Amino acid sequence: MCDTIVALGNSTADGRVLFAKNSDREPNEAHEVVIIPRAKHDPGSMVKCTYVEIPQVIETHQVLLAKPFWIWGAEMGSNEFGLTIGNEAVFTRVPYGKAPGLIGMDFLRLALERSKTAYEALITITDLLEIHGQSGNCGFAHKMYYHNSFLICDPDEAWVLETAGKEWAAEKIKDIRSISNAITIGSKWDLASRNLVSHAIEKGWCKDAADFSFSRCYSEPVYTLFSDARKRQTCTTKQLLGAKGKLNLGMMMSILRHHGGNLNEKWSPDKGITGADVCMHAGWGPIRGSQTTGSMVSQIDRTDTVHWVTGTSAPCTSNFKPVWMDCGIPETGLSPTGKYDNKNLFWRHEELHREILKDYPHRIRLISEEKSRVERETIAKVKLSLGASHNRRKEISEECFLASDEMERKWLEVIRKEKINRMNRLLYRFAWRTFNKEANHHF
Repeated sequence: MCDTIVALGNSTADGRVLFAKNSDREPNEAHEVVIIPRAKHDPGSMVKCTYVEIPQVIETHQVLLAKPFWIWGAEMGSNEFGLTIGNEAVFTRVPYGKAPGLIGMDFLRLALERSKTAYEALITITDLLEIHGQSGNCGFAHKMYYHNSFLICDPDEAWVLETAGKEWAAEKIKDIRSISNAITIGSKWDLASRNLVSHAIEKGWCKDAADFSFSRCYSEPVYTLFSDARKRQTCTTKQLLGAKGKLNLGMMMSILRHHGGNLNEKWSPDKGITGADVCMHAGWGPIRGSQTTGSMVSQIDRTDTVHWVTGTSAPCTSNFKPVWMDCGIPETGLSPTGKYDNKNLFWRHEELHREILKDYPHRIRLISEEKSRVERETIAKVKLSLGASHNRRKEISEECFLASDEMERKWLEVIRKEKINRMNRLLYRFAWRTFNKEANHHF
Protein backbone atom coordinates (compact mmCIF):
# COMPACT_ATOMS: atom_id res chain seq x y z
CA MET A 1 0.00 0.00 0.00
CA CYS A 2 1.33 3.44 -0.89
CA ASP A 3 0.35 7.05 -1.52
CA THR A 4 1.78 9.45 -4.11
CA ILE A 5 0.97 13.14 -4.55
CA VAL A 6 2.02 16.00 -6.82
CA ALA A 7 1.48 19.75 -7.01
CA LEU A 8 2.38 21.58 -10.19
CA GLY A 9 3.98 25.01 -10.09
CA ASN A 10 0.59 26.75 -10.38
CA SER A 11 -0.34 25.31 -6.97
CA THR A 12 2.88 25.76 -4.97
CA ALA A 13 4.17 28.73 -3.02
CA ASP A 14 7.34 29.17 -5.06
CA GLY A 15 6.23 27.90 -8.48
CA ARG A 16 8.32 24.72 -8.31
CA VAL A 17 6.75 21.30 -8.84
CA LEU A 18 6.44 19.27 -5.63
CA PHE A 19 6.26 15.47 -5.64
CA ALA A 20 5.91 13.22 -2.59
CA LYS A 21 5.50 9.51 -1.94
CA ASN A 22 5.46 6.94 0.84
CA SER A 23 6.65 3.44 -0.05
CA ASP A 24 4.65 0.91 1.98
CA ARG A 25 6.17 -2.56 2.08
CA GLU A 26 6.68 -5.37 4.62
CA PRO A 27 8.30 -4.16 7.88
CA ASN A 28 11.59 -6.01 7.28
CA GLU A 29 11.74 -5.18 3.58
CA ALA A 30 14.62 -2.76 4.00
CA HIS A 31 14.57 0.40 1.90
CA GLU A 32 17.60 2.02 0.33
CA VAL A 33 18.40 5.09 -1.74
CA VAL A 34 20.92 4.75 -4.56
CA ILE A 35 22.16 6.74 -7.55
CA ILE A 36 22.90 4.87 -10.79
CA PRO A 37 25.20 6.82 -13.15
CA ARG A 38 24.53 7.59 -16.80
CA ALA A 39 25.87 4.76 -18.94
CA LYS A 40 26.40 3.69 -22.54
CA HIS A 41 25.62 0.14 -23.65
CA ASP A 42 26.67 -2.04 -26.55
CA PRO A 43 24.18 -2.43 -29.41
CA GLY A 44 22.13 -5.59 -28.96
CA SER A 45 22.89 -5.89 -25.24
CA MET A 46 20.30 -6.96 -22.66
CA VAL A 47 19.42 -5.59 -19.24
CA LYS A 48 18.46 -7.89 -16.36
CA CYS A 49 15.52 -6.45 -14.46
CA THR A 50 14.17 -8.02 -11.25
CA TYR A 51 13.31 -11.31 -12.94
CA VAL A 52 13.81 -11.15 -16.71
CA GLU A 53 16.11 -9.69 -19.34
CA ILE A 54 14.88 -7.29 -22.02
CA PRO A 55 16.75 -5.43 -24.79
CA GLN A 56 18.85 -2.53 -23.48
CA VAL A 57 18.98 0.94 -25.05
CA ILE A 58 22.22 2.54 -26.24
CA GLU A 59 22.37 5.08 -23.40
CA THR A 60 20.66 5.26 -20.01
CA HIS A 61 20.26 8.43 -17.92
CA GLN A 62 21.53 8.97 -14.39
CA VAL A 63 18.82 8.03 -11.89
CA LEU A 64 18.11 8.29 -8.19
CA LEU A 65 16.13 5.31 -6.89
CA ALA A 66 14.35 4.87 -3.55
CA LYS A 67 13.69 1.14 -3.51
CA PRO A 68 13.19 -2.15 -1.69
CA PHE A 69 16.67 -3.64 -1.38
CA TRP A 70 15.93 -6.79 -3.41
CA ILE A 71 14.19 -5.23 -6.41
CA TRP A 72 16.06 -4.01 -9.53
CA GLY A 73 13.57 -1.19 -10.04
CA ALA A 74 12.14 1.25 -7.51
CA GLU A 75 8.95 2.46 -5.87
CA MET A 76 9.96 6.06 -6.53
CA GLY A 77 12.79 7.88 -8.20
CA SER A 78 14.01 10.67 -10.42
CA ASN A 79 16.54 11.28 -13.17
CA GLU A 80 19.02 13.96 -14.19
CA PHE A 81 16.33 15.89 -16.10
CA GLY A 82 13.99 16.20 -13.10
CA LEU A 83 11.65 13.47 -14.39
CA THR A 84 10.20 11.93 -11.22
CA ILE A 85 7.89 8.91 -10.86
CA GLY A 86 6.09 7.01 -8.11
CA ASN A 87 4.21 3.74 -8.55
CA GLU A 88 1.24 2.20 -6.76
CA ALA A 89 -0.22 -1.28 -6.57
CA VAL A 90 -3.76 -1.45 -7.95
CA PHE A 91 -6.08 -4.42 -7.72
CA THR A 92 -8.05 -5.26 -10.85
CA ARG A 93 -10.38 -7.82 -12.40
CA VAL A 94 -7.78 -8.67 -15.03
CA PRO A 95 -5.93 -11.85 -13.95
CA TYR A 96 -2.44 -11.22 -12.57
CA GLY A 97 0.46 -12.81 -14.38
CA LYS A 98 2.38 -14.95 -11.89
CA ALA A 99 5.26 -16.01 -14.13
CA PRO A 100 8.47 -13.99 -13.72
CA GLY A 101 8.25 -10.87 -15.88
CA LEU A 102 8.40 -7.10 -15.60
CA ILE A 103 6.91 -5.72 -12.39
CA GLY A 104 5.75 -2.17 -11.70
CA MET A 105 9.01 -1.07 -10.08
CA ASP A 106 10.93 -2.26 -13.16
CA PHE A 107 8.74 -0.12 -15.45
CA LEU A 108 9.48 2.87 -13.23
CA ARG A 109 13.27 2.51 -13.46
CA LEU A 110 13.18 1.74 -17.17
CA ALA A 111 11.15 4.91 -17.78
CA LEU A 112 13.57 7.04 -15.74
CA GLU A 113 16.59 5.59 -17.54
CA ARG A 114 15.10 6.01 -21.02
CA SER A 115 13.01 9.22 -20.88
CA LYS A 116 13.54 12.94 -20.40
CA THR A 117 9.97 14.17 -19.88
CA ALA A 118 6.79 12.96 -18.20
CA TYR A 119 5.11 12.37 -21.56
CA GLU A 120 8.09 10.38 -22.85
CA ALA A 121 8.01 8.27 -19.67
CA LEU A 122 4.30 7.58 -20.18
CA ILE A 123 4.98 6.37 -23.72
CA THR A 124 8.00 4.33 -22.58
CA ILE A 125 5.95 2.48 -19.96
CA THR A 126 2.95 1.83 -22.21
CA ASP A 127 5.16 0.64 -25.08
CA LEU A 128 6.97 -1.78 -22.75
CA LEU A 129 3.62 -2.89 -21.34
CA GLU A 130 2.34 -3.66 -24.83
CA ILE A 131 5.47 -5.69 -25.68
CA HIS A 132 6.14 -7.51 -22.40
CA GLY A 133 3.00 -7.25 -20.27
CA GLN A 134 3.36 -7.13 -16.48
CA SER A 135 3.75 -10.18 -14.25
CA GLY A 136 5.64 -11.63 -11.34
CA ASN A 137 5.67 -11.70 -7.56
CA CYS A 138 5.99 -8.23 -6.02
CA GLY A 139 6.14 -9.37 -2.38
CA PHE A 140 9.21 -9.96 -0.23
CA ALA A 141 8.58 -12.62 2.43
CA HIS A 142 4.99 -13.12 1.31
CA LYS A 143 3.98 -13.43 -2.33
CA MET A 144 1.84 -10.63 -3.69
CA TYR A 145 0.55 -9.96 -7.19
CA TYR A 146 -0.99 -6.76 -8.52
CA HIS A 147 -1.11 -4.31 -11.39
CA ASN A 148 0.25 -0.78 -11.27
CA SER A 149 -0.49 2.90 -11.50
CA PHE A 150 2.07 5.68 -11.86
CA LEU A 151 2.26 9.36 -11.05
CA ILE A 152 4.76 10.88 -13.50
CA CYS A 153 6.02 14.48 -13.39
CA ASP A 154 8.77 16.74 -14.69
CA PRO A 155 9.48 20.47 -14.21
CA ASP A 156 6.61 21.38 -16.57
CA GLU A 157 3.82 18.79 -16.44
CA ALA A 158 2.48 15.64 -14.81
CA TRP A 159 0.42 12.58 -15.74
CA VAL A 160 -1.42 9.77 -13.97
CA LEU A 161 -1.11 6.41 -15.72
CA GLU A 162 -3.25 3.50 -14.48
CA THR A 163 -3.02 -0.05 -15.79
CA ALA A 164 -4.87 -3.36 -15.68
CA GLY A 165 -2.92 -6.08 -17.42
CA LYS A 166 -2.07 -4.59 -20.84
CA GLU A 167 -4.95 -2.12 -20.72
CA TRP A 168 -4.37 1.43 -19.47
CA ALA A 169 -5.63 4.99 -19.30
CA ALA A 170 -3.76 8.24 -18.67
CA GLU A 171 -4.87 11.65 -17.45
CA LYS A 172 -2.89 14.88 -17.75
CA ILE A 173 -2.78 16.70 -14.41
CA LYS A 174 -3.89 20.34 -14.29
CA ASP A 175 -2.75 21.37 -10.79
CA ILE A 176 -2.77 18.88 -7.89
CA ARG A 177 -3.29 15.12 -7.87
CA SER A 178 -3.14 12.16 -5.53
CA ILE A 179 -3.16 8.42 -6.21
CA SER A 180 -3.33 5.45 -3.89
CA ASN A 181 -4.02 1.73 -4.30
CA ALA A 182 -7.08 2.07 -6.53
CA ILE A 183 -7.90 3.00 -10.10
CA THR A 184 -9.07 6.63 -10.06
CA ILE A 185 -9.73 7.40 -13.73
CA GLY A 186 -13.41 7.06 -14.59
CA SER A 187 -15.08 7.85 -17.92
CA LYS A 188 -12.73 10.67 -18.98
CA TRP A 189 -9.06 10.43 -19.90
CA ASP A 190 -6.53 11.98 -22.26
CA LEU A 191 -4.93 8.78 -23.61
CA ALA A 192 -5.85 5.10 -23.37
CA SER A 193 -5.03 1.67 -24.76
CA ARG A 194 -6.84 0.68 -27.94
CA ASN A 195 -8.97 -2.06 -26.34
CA LEU A 196 -9.66 -0.46 -22.95
CA VAL A 197 -13.41 -0.05 -23.46
CA SER A 198 -14.06 -2.97 -25.83
CA HIS A 199 -12.38 -5.42 -23.41
CA ALA A 200 -14.71 -4.34 -20.60
CA ILE A 201 -17.75 -4.72 -22.84
CA GLU A 202 -16.64 -8.21 -23.94
CA LYS A 203 -16.23 -9.23 -20.28
CA GLY A 204 -19.69 -7.93 -19.40
CA TRP A 205 -18.32 -5.31 -17.00
CA CYS A 206 -20.39 -2.64 -18.74
CA LYS A 207 -23.15 -2.56 -21.34
CA ASP A 208 -21.62 -0.18 -23.85
CA ALA A 209 -19.16 2.71 -24.21
CA ALA A 210 -21.62 5.15 -22.64
CA ASP A 211 -21.77 2.92 -19.56
CA PHE A 212 -17.98 2.63 -19.23
CA SER A 213 -15.88 3.77 -16.28
CA PHE A 214 -12.30 2.51 -15.99
CA SER A 215 -12.42 2.60 -12.20
CA ARG A 216 -15.81 0.90 -11.87
CA CYS A 217 -15.33 -1.70 -14.61
CA TYR A 218 -11.77 -2.81 -13.92
CA SER A 219 -11.39 -2.52 -10.12
CA GLU A 220 -11.33 -5.68 -8.02
CA PRO A 221 -13.64 -4.66 -5.15
CA VAL A 222 -12.39 -6.66 -2.13
CA TYR A 223 -8.67 -5.84 -2.14
CA THR A 224 -9.42 -2.27 -3.18
CA LEU A 225 -11.84 -1.89 -0.27
CA PHE A 226 -9.54 -3.30 2.40
CA SER A 227 -6.56 -1.28 1.17
CA ASP A 228 -8.48 1.84 2.31
CA ALA A 229 -7.23 3.45 -0.89
CA ARG A 230 -10.30 5.62 -1.39
CA LYS A 231 -10.07 6.96 2.16
CA ARG A 232 -6.36 7.70 1.89
CA GLN A 233 -6.72 9.39 -1.50
CA THR A 234 -9.55 11.53 -0.15
CA CYS A 235 -7.36 12.46 2.82
CA THR A 236 -4.36 13.53 0.73
CA THR A 237 -6.49 15.31 -1.89
CA LYS A 238 -8.29 17.30 0.79
CA GLN A 239 -4.99 18.49 2.23
CA LEU A 240 -3.62 19.43 -1.20
CA LEU A 241 -6.78 21.37 -2.08
CA GLY A 242 -6.81 23.12 1.30
CA ALA A 243 -3.33 24.55 0.71
CA LYS A 244 -3.51 24.97 -3.07
CA GLY A 245 -1.44 27.94 -4.16
CA LYS A 246 0.53 27.88 -0.90
CA LEU A 247 1.88 24.34 -0.93
CA ASN A 248 5.48 24.06 0.20
CA LEU A 249 8.04 21.43 1.10
CA GLY A 250 7.07 21.21 4.78
CA MET A 251 3.41 20.70 3.90
CA MET A 252 4.23 17.80 1.58
CA MET A 253 6.30 16.17 4.34
CA SER A 254 3.41 16.71 6.76
CA ILE A 255 0.96 14.99 4.39
CA LEU A 256 3.24 11.92 4.22
CA ARG A 257 3.21 11.82 8.05
CA HIS A 258 -0.56 12.02 8.30
CA HIS A 259 -2.40 9.47 10.43
CA GLY A 260 -5.85 9.96 8.91
CA GLY A 261 -8.22 11.75 11.24
CA ASN A 262 -6.27 10.53 14.26
CA LEU A 263 -5.04 13.86 15.58
CA ASN A 264 -5.64 12.85 19.19
CA GLU A 265 -2.35 12.91 21.13
CA LYS A 266 -3.26 9.51 22.60
CA TRP A 267 -3.50 7.86 19.16
CA SER A 268 -1.47 4.69 18.81
CA PRO A 269 -0.83 2.39 15.82
CA ASP A 270 -1.71 -0.68 17.91
CA LYS A 271 -5.43 0.04 17.62
CA GLY A 272 -7.38 -2.14 15.23
CA ILE A 273 -6.68 -5.02 12.85
CA THR A 274 -8.00 -3.15 9.79
CA GLY A 275 -7.50 0.31 8.43
CA ALA A 276 -4.60 2.10 6.76
CA ASP A 277 -3.22 5.61 6.99
CA VAL A 278 -0.98 7.68 4.72
CA CYS A 279 1.81 7.20 7.26
CA MET A 280 1.38 3.43 7.36
CA HIS A 281 2.05 1.38 10.47
CA ALA A 282 2.07 -2.42 10.37
CA GLY A 283 0.08 -4.45 12.85
CA TRP A 284 -1.54 -7.83 13.24
CA GLY A 285 -3.17 -9.69 10.36
CA PRO A 286 -2.95 -9.65 6.56
CA ILE A 287 -4.66 -6.28 6.19
CA ARG A 288 -2.12 -4.56 8.48
CA GLY A 289 0.95 -6.20 6.95
CA SER A 290 2.39 -3.04 5.37
CA GLN A 291 4.65 -0.41 6.90
CA THR A 292 5.93 2.82 5.35
CA THR A 293 9.54 1.75 4.79
CA GLY A 294 10.76 4.84 2.95
CA SER A 295 9.61 8.31 1.93
CA MET A 296 10.65 10.92 -0.61
CA VAL A 297 9.70 14.52 -1.36
CA SER A 298 11.12 16.24 -4.46
CA GLN A 299 11.37 19.95 -5.30
CA ILE A 300 11.60 19.82 -9.07
CA ASP A 301 13.15 22.66 -11.03
CA ARG A 302 15.01 22.92 -14.30
CA THR A 303 18.08 24.42 -12.63
CA ASP A 304 18.17 23.01 -9.09
CA THR A 305 16.11 19.93 -8.22
CA VAL A 306 16.43 18.77 -4.61
CA HIS A 307 15.24 15.40 -3.33
CA TRP A 308 14.44 14.89 0.34
CA VAL A 309 14.63 11.25 1.42
CA THR A 310 14.29 9.40 4.70
CA GLY A 311 15.97 6.14 3.64
CA THR A 312 14.20 4.81 6.73
CA SER A 313 10.74 3.69 7.83
CA ALA A 314 7.81 5.62 9.31
CA PRO A 315 8.19 9.28 8.30
CA CYS A 316 6.61 10.29 11.62
CA THR A 317 9.77 8.95 13.31
CA SER A 318 12.23 9.85 10.52
CA ASN A 319 14.14 12.88 9.29
CA PHE A 320 13.98 14.01 5.67
CA LYS A 321 17.48 14.66 4.35
CA PRO A 322 18.48 16.57 1.17
CA VAL A 323 20.10 14.88 -1.81
CA TRP A 324 21.28 16.47 -5.06
CA MET A 325 21.65 14.13 -8.00
CA ASP A 326 25.09 15.44 -8.95
CA CYS A 327 26.41 15.19 -5.37
CA GLY A 328 25.74 11.51 -4.76
CA ILE A 329 24.25 9.80 -1.70
CA PRO A 330 26.16 10.44 1.55
CA GLU A 331 27.64 7.39 3.29
CA THR A 332 24.85 5.31 4.83
CA GLY A 333 26.72 2.05 5.46
CA LEU A 334 26.35 -1.34 3.88
CA SER A 335 23.42 -2.08 1.58
CA PRO A 336 20.61 -3.49 3.73
CA THR A 337 18.95 -6.90 3.58
CA GLY A 338 15.86 -8.29 5.27
CA LYS A 339 17.87 -9.06 8.42
CA TYR A 340 18.98 -6.62 11.10
CA ASP A 341 22.43 -5.11 10.68
CA ASN A 342 23.32 -1.83 12.39
CA LYS A 343 25.98 -1.17 9.75
CA ASN A 344 23.35 0.44 7.51
CA LEU A 345 21.00 3.40 7.87
CA PHE A 346 17.69 1.55 7.55
CA TRP A 347 18.33 -0.89 10.38
CA ARG A 348 19.95 1.68 12.68
CA HIS A 349 16.76 3.67 12.44
CA GLU A 350 14.67 0.56 13.07
CA GLU A 351 16.11 0.39 16.60
CA LEU A 352 14.64 3.83 17.27
CA HIS A 353 11.41 3.22 15.35
CA ARG A 354 10.63 -0.07 17.08
CA GLU A 355 11.46 1.36 20.52
CA ILE A 356 9.01 4.20 19.90
CA LEU A 357 6.32 1.68 18.89
CA LYS A 358 6.44 0.10 22.35
CA ASP A 359 4.64 3.19 23.70
CA TYR A 360 3.96 5.39 20.68
CA PRO A 361 1.75 8.15 22.20
CA HIS A 362 4.32 8.91 24.93
CA ARG A 363 7.58 8.23 23.13
CA ILE A 364 6.85 10.06 19.86
CA ARG A 365 6.41 13.26 21.88
CA LEU A 366 9.94 12.90 23.26
CA ILE A 367 11.42 13.50 19.81
CA SER A 368 8.77 15.40 17.82
CA GLU A 369 9.65 18.95 18.88
CA GLU A 370 13.38 18.64 18.23
CA LYS A 371 12.81 16.70 15.01
CA SER A 372 10.49 19.41 13.67
CA ARG A 373 12.86 22.21 14.66
CA VAL A 374 15.90 20.58 13.06
CA GLU A 375 13.96 19.82 9.89
CA ARG A 376 12.79 23.44 9.60
CA GLU A 377 16.38 24.62 10.07
CA THR A 378 17.60 22.18 7.41
CA ILE A 379 14.96 23.32 4.92
CA ALA A 380 15.98 26.95 5.52
CA LYS A 381 19.66 26.09 5.05
CA VAL A 382 19.00 24.29 1.78
CA LYS A 383 16.82 27.13 0.53
CA LEU A 384 19.70 29.55 1.06
CA SER A 385 22.04 27.17 -0.75
CA LEU A 386 20.08 26.76 -3.98
CA GLY A 387 22.47 27.45 -6.81
CA ALA A 388 25.48 26.95 -4.54
CA SER A 389 28.60 25.14 -5.72
CA HIS A 390 28.74 21.38 -6.06
CA ASN A 391 31.10 21.13 -3.08
CA ARG A 392 28.86 23.24 -0.83
CA ARG A 393 25.72 21.27 -1.67
CA LYS A 394 27.55 17.98 -1.17
CA GLU A 395 28.79 19.23 2.19
CA ILE A 396 25.26 20.20 3.29
CA SER A 397 23.87 16.80 2.30
CA GLU A 398 26.62 14.94 4.15
CA GLU A 399 26.21 17.13 7.24
CA CYS A 400 22.46 16.46 7.32
CA PHE A 401 22.83 12.68 7.03
CA LEU A 402 25.50 12.62 9.73
CA ALA A 403 23.58 14.91 12.07
CA SER A 404 20.42 12.83 11.63
CA ASP A 405 22.28 9.63 12.50
CA GLU A 406 23.78 11.20 15.62
CA MET A 407 20.45 12.69 16.68
CA GLU A 408 18.71 9.32 16.36
CA ARG A 409 21.39 7.66 18.51
CA LYS A 410 20.79 10.28 21.19
CA TRP A 411 17.02 9.84 20.99
CA LEU A 412 17.40 6.07 21.27
CA GLU A 413 19.36 6.42 24.52
CA VAL A 414 16.71 8.73 25.97
CA ILE A 415 13.77 6.56 24.93
CA ARG A 416 15.28 3.33 26.23
CA LYS A 417 15.41 4.89 29.71
CA GLU A 418 11.73 5.76 29.61
CA LYS A 419 9.17 3.69 31.43
CA ILE A 420 6.41 2.24 29.25
CA ASN A 421 3.25 4.04 30.35
CA ARG A 422 0.80 2.09 28.24
CA MET A 423 1.15 -1.52 27.13
CA ASN A 424 0.27 -2.21 23.50
CA ARG A 425 -2.57 -4.58 22.70
CA LEU A 426 -1.79 -8.28 22.65
CA LEU A 427 -2.19 -8.97 18.91
CA TYR A 428 -0.07 -5.94 18.03
CA ARG A 429 2.70 -7.07 20.40
CA PHE A 430 2.53 -10.55 18.88
CA ALA A 431 2.81 -9.15 15.33
CA TRP A 432 5.92 -7.12 16.15
CA ARG A 433 7.53 -10.00 18.04
CA THR A 434 7.10 -12.00 14.82
CA PHE A 435 8.55 -9.21 12.65
CA ASN A 436 11.52 -8.89 15.01
CA LYS A 437 12.14 -12.62 15.05
CA GLU A 438 12.10 -12.69 11.25
CA ALA A 439 14.67 -9.86 11.28
CA ASN A 440 16.93 -11.91 13.58
CA HIS A 441 17.00 -9.26 16.27
CA HIS A 442 15.41 -8.63 19.65
CA PHE A 443 14.48 -4.95 19.53
